[in-house]
Amino acid sequence: MSFFGFGQSPELELVLSDAESRRRVEHKTEEGKKEKYFLFYDGETTVSGRVVLTLKNPNKRLEHQGIKVEFIGQIELYYDRGNHHEFVSLVKDLARPGEFTQSQTFDFEFTHVEKPYESYTGQNVKLRYFLRATVSRRLNDVVKEMDIVVHTLSTYPELNSSIKMEVGIEDCLHIEFEYNKSKYHLKDVIVGKIYFLLVRIKIKHMEIDIIKRETTGTGPNVYHENDTIAKYEIMDGAPVRGESIPIRLFLAGYELTPTMRDINKKFSVRYYLNLVLIDEEERRYFKQQEVVLWRKGDIVRKSMSHQAAIASQRFEGTSSHGEAKAAGPAAENNGRQ
Repeated sequence: MSFFGFGQSPELELVLSDAESRRRVEHKTEEGKKEKYFLFYDGETTVSGRVVLTLKNPNKRLEHQGIKVEFIGQIELYYDRGNHHEFVSLVKDLARPGEFTQSQTFDFEFTHVEKPYESYTGQNVKLRYFLRATVSRRLNDVVKEMDIVVHTLSTYPELNSSIKMEVGIEDCLHIEFEYNKSKYHLKDVIVGKIYFLLVRIKIKHMEIDIIKRETTGTGPNVYHENDTIAKYEIMDGAPVRGESIPIRLFLAGYELTPTMRDINKKFSVRYYLNLVLIDEEERRYFKQQEVVLWRKGDIVRKSMSHQAAIASQRFEGTSSHGEAKAAGPAAENNGRQ
């Protein structure tokens, strides 16, 4: 009947219980835009709020087949549109089938909510959490969704050795590079140095790139997407034997996520430092080294919800003073969390 202008047409609104005090953060949408969403941490177990149903025509009845609210965590692979892989699915029934003649408000609370993965929007995959309220009707359901963002916090890695490696071309170029750690939090500083042991080619330029590698699919259908997050010039001009080039790269200015390994057997996100040397004939020599990124808890604000404060304090990182600098192989062995 609503198709012909008769009957009732309701509006739905989702409101969190602590909407006034809960922090909001920017998160990239699938279209590449940035929008603000309410922030939850993986240590929080409760999501509560209310569903507000407003009738546009107060004097007419609204017949329905039931009202429910859901909390959903799902992964969508862009090459497989329409197939949503849900790893969290919780449902609360708010009203049995019946009818309304006036606006209604329904409270809800989800407890023991698991949020194991960080929210992520990439080149080929999207991991999102959202609340969805539904008024079931015979002809067309009324649905309202509200996305939230989840950050996963980590403790400071117990084992965080430095990365030290010698690479080169026989009788032409030998260099030794060292990074102070193999694991960095998202606001960290990468400190290192490049030492030239042998230089017999004319190098004119050297840079370090931060590369994000997104891997989707499994088996023969694995697809890799490389994205250069930053280019950082560390040398302009020809080096000589014995010269040492310092590195100090601040991560806070770049859009980074924690390293994600085999998320729900659907995708991975890894980060690499790519050392690039370019000679006078524009030939490129490079060496990639994987590093692990993790999210350190922010300073707790009084305005944050109690659960969020506990979660953030529990996962707050500690200082790295006095860490061992034992030389070791690539971060594949050091990067296990």
